[in-house]
Amino acid sequence: MTRVLPRTNFHSSKLIRCLADLAIVDAVDAGNAFAEQLSLWIHFSDAITLSAVHNNSIASAPKIQPDAKVAARAAITTEFDRIQAALINSIMKSFSANSGKTHIVLPEPKLELPMDLAAAYAPYREFYEAHQRHMELGIQPLRIKIREAAAKASSRLKKLVDLDATLEKILRDRESKLLSKVPVLLRTRFEQLFTEHQQKLADIQQADNPSDWTQASGWLARFCNDMQTLLLAEVELRLQPAMGLIEAFNQDTQ
Repeated sequence: MTRVLPRTNFHSSKLIRCLADLAIVDAVDAGNAFAEQLSLWIHFSDAITLSAVHNNSIASAPKIQPDAKVAARAAITTEFDRIQAALINSIMKSFSANSGKTHIVLPEPKLELPMDLAAAYAPYREFYEAHQRHMELGIQPLRIKIREAAAKASSRLKKLVDLDATLEKILRDRESKLLSKVPVLLRTRFEQLFTEHQQKLADIQQADNPSDWTQASGWLARFCNDMQTLLLAEVELRLQPAMGLIEAFNQDTQ
């Protein structure tokens, strides 16, 4: 079974909360934070474009038979589940040593001292970015398929599809730039865990043993667990627009 995407707080996402829990970014306050930030993302000219789409009269959509509508709804739901499962499985397999072949491979750790933190982290950044590209390649075609199916189902859904496509066009570059910062921010966690590890050893006057880093309680194993958590949270975030359209399709009674 595929995972059901949980509801996201209106003012934050699981990805942001995970980053805040790892002390990589500051927590987002509730209240007007979402509206305030959105106003910074949408420029005046974009607002005019969005308003024009919103105010357009609802054009009549081609009539579709109830059975065809049910079939279309089932088809896009199945496709959503397939993409969701594929992305989650790709992440889980890439972190498992016994999962068989996977096209995105977790970097082989350099268990040696002294450690060059920048050089040691670089392969993990590339690994994270490879998963981001995989998400993009899977989710973008999915959104297009859902839009195409929803636009044919009813005039109200066609209006929603137009708004969704316009919003994506407006927000896409900003969203891409922000998500590209996640693997950059993750370096802070990598360095933080290594520093805490060294400090703990200094406090108890114990020599470091790199072979312990990947053990269950080791700092590098903890880092990999954190990275996996962030990747799964990012999949959830990226899938939410598609999930929203499917929910609207399910609720449409026109």
